[in-house]
Amino acid sequence: MKIVMLTGSPHRHGTSALLADEFAAGALSKGHRVIRFDAAFEDVAPCRGCYHCDRHDGVCVQQDGMGKILPEILSADMIVLVTPLYYHSMTAQLKTVIDRMLPQRAALRRHPMKSALLVTCASSRDWDMDAIKALYHNFLRALPWTDQGMVLAQGVARREDIEKTDYPRLARELGAGLPA
Repeated sequence: MKIVMLTGSPHRHGTSALLADEFAAGALSKGHRVIRFDAAFEDVAPCRGCYHCDRHDGVCVQQDGMGKILPEILSADMIVLVTPLYYHSMTAQLKTVIDRMLPQRAALRRHPMKSALLVTCASSRDWDMDAIKALYHNFLRALPWTDQGMVLAQGVARREDIEKTDYPRLARELGAGLPA
């Protein structure tokens, strides 16, 4: 299975990067192919809302990193969203990539994929993940994505915090447990 992983952290070795690494290791151990895009380090500008794409067969007016990311998403069997929780939602970097999927929204609605969500959060309050879970569930309603699971890691402000938890193991098991 071809898996496209979109990460949102501007920290290459942070808490969510560890979850991404572990998920990928689990998936790779079962023969899946993982293509990872770290949104914070890609050249992707925000959507302009100009709808040029509607008048030009899904082609965006902006020529940037989405030119390599979007074709991979459109040919994937699974999409994995990975982000730290910044102010109750995904990072702006990851949301920018998701927003730029707009030109191919019709194709995406016709393209069933599996999906997963991996999130890290410094807080341990029981409601902190509510908004991001709601956003993810809206994606599942709007697109033909089939949820394969979530790892919602709370109370992990720093890398050393998450390394002492079961969250990395859970991410690896999620990746290793994917159907062929």
